[in-house]
Amino acid sequence: MNQNSYKSLLMNLSDLSRWLMPVFIVWVLISIGLGWVVKSILILIVAVTLLPVIGFFGLRWWLSRNLILDQCPVCSYELTGLNQTQIQCPSCGEPLMGEKDHFVRLTPPGTIDIDAIEVSAKVIEESK
Repeated sequence: MNQNSYKSLLMNLSDLSRWLMPVFIVWVLISIGLGWVVKSILILIVAVTLLPVIGFFGLRWWLSRNLILDQCPVCSYELTGLNQTQIQCPSCGEPLMGEKDHFVRLTPPGTIDIDAIEVSAKVIEESK
């Protein structure tokens, strides 16, 4: 037997195997139907395009309901925070709680919170 013919036979078989695998894959897909593949690709394309848009508008809606932009009740520093979360004022260090679109001071139980009012004093001169 000629050794060159054996090598050429092996090369022909390797070329044939390169063609047989794609043909086999196409045959399997045709035999089980391609409708599910097309539908899956369309669902994936719709999901990839719509989910970020829905997520963006959902996040904007959630932030509009939960974001607070108010001043610190102690030092009047303008803060941004979320409803029902505790933060600390970066200016005065006061612990604050976001409640109903405003910030309130967190104080220990039994603490009375007062507002100081400046009163101008009149000097009354005594007449002699």
